[in-house]
Amino acid sequence: MARASGKSEHAFRTIGELAADLGLPQHILRYWETRFPQLRPLQRAGNRRYYRPTDVALARRIHKLLNEDGYTIRGVQQLLAKGDTPVDSEPPAEAVAAPPPAVPTSPTPETQHAPFPAEELRALRRTLADALAETALE
Repeated sequence: MARASGKSEHAFRTIGELAADLGLPQHILRYWETRFPQLRPLQRAGNRRYYRPTDVALARRIHKLLNEDGYTIRGVQQLLAKGDTPVDSEPPAEAVAAPPPAVPTSPTPETQHAPFPAEELRALRRTLADALAETALE
């Protein structure tokens, strides 16, 4: 990604370069700076932002958690505050090699869910539609 720009991985990036690298508008990065205290680029004259390599790695991790892994802003804030997530973009090797936990084959009280009440919801919808129709006639 960043290597296509011709810059070293250790070079500072402007907000435009990082935004292009992540495929995001610049205002999203500015918003993330307000929500994630760990993301603090250097600001030079004219408030021009320069992202250090650690900031770039953190922005990539935030982007992955939000847009690929489905976390919310609050969820990513909690992960970063607890230090549960590394700032680099790759998970540790032991996390990748670990087998998934076994899933029980028969329903247990923890995994058993009541069936979706579709008929009851349809009946409720008909009742509400009838009530709306009655008030429209008055």
